[in-house]
Amino acid sequence: MRVLTPEEVEAKLKDYPGWKFHDDKISKEFVFESFTKAVEFVNKLAPFCNKIDHHPDIHIYYKKIVFDLTRFSVGGKVTLRDFTVASEIERLWARI
Repeated sequence: MRVLTPEEVEAKLKDYPGWKFHDDKISKEFVFESFTKAVEFVNKLAPFCNKIDHHPDIHIYYKKIVFDLTRFSVGGKVTLRDFTVASEIERLWARI
């Protein structure tokens, strides 16, 4: 799996509004109407992440979730698979 350069990551982020690149990961915060809705969202995402064997760091702060995406198997750097997960997160978010 090829590690993306910082320039490649920044270029791809133009297609992912709200996502930020820092500390060798891409991140975005989402706010839900309740804690239950936030957890339900994670439960909808989990099967996809298991299927492609790429699991984000997920930080739940009551009604807010912060997703941090990086690939640990390549030294904690960003790869195209991180953007695959970001796309799925955005797809699920659009359906709320």
